[in-house]
Amino acid sequence: MSNPEIADVEEHWPVEDSVEVYDGGGWVVRVRADRVRRPGHPAERPFTRVVVEHPGAAVVLAVDDEDRALCLWQYRHPVGRRLVQLPAGLLDVPGEEPAEVARRELREEAGLEASEWTHLATMLSSPGLTEERAHYFLARGLTDVGRGDFELEHEEAEMEVGWVPLDELRDAVLCGAVADAHVAIAVLTAQARGLTSS
Repeated sequence: MSNPEIADVEEHWPVEDSVEVYDGGGWVVRVRADRVRRPGHPAERPFTRVVVEHPGAAVVLAVDDEDRALCLWQYRHPVGRRLVQLPAGLLDVPGEEPAEVARRELREEAGLEASEWTHLATMLSSPGLTEERAHYFLARGLTDVGRGDFELEHEEAEMEVGWVPLDELRDAVLCGAVADAHVAIAVLTAQARGLTSS
């Protein structure tokens, strides 16, 4: 038996029909149900896969001169927990690049701008359920610029913002105290690539 190349490959299986299950209700996320066929097996019955349509997101690991990461403590209703997270936002403006979204979210959620930006990775958040891609960035050379006239609302209005030493944040991820996948991916990728001193 030979192993395939270790790389994702684009592939599209035939979709017999698709039904919109949820139109987003004014939000950017939609849900559809696709009836999919396995290629080369026309006699098999199609099977249903539910897909959450998602525009994608940008996530920012903002690190200051003391090697501390900017963290947000924010309530997340689906999991019923206040999570330690990083500044992040949806790619919900047509034509806006992920790096632009990262800059916007860092300013809106933390009142900061960065002079140095490094793209860390682009990952599929939960490919069995959604097409969402998350784009991860390391931001350095931070300056406090304020939020301007942007006002936080809903869960964001209750979030707390603070600085956590990167090594402590990494240890919290590794012991399971911090369970947000975006935090883990950003911190561990930056460390593995030698972009942080921790």
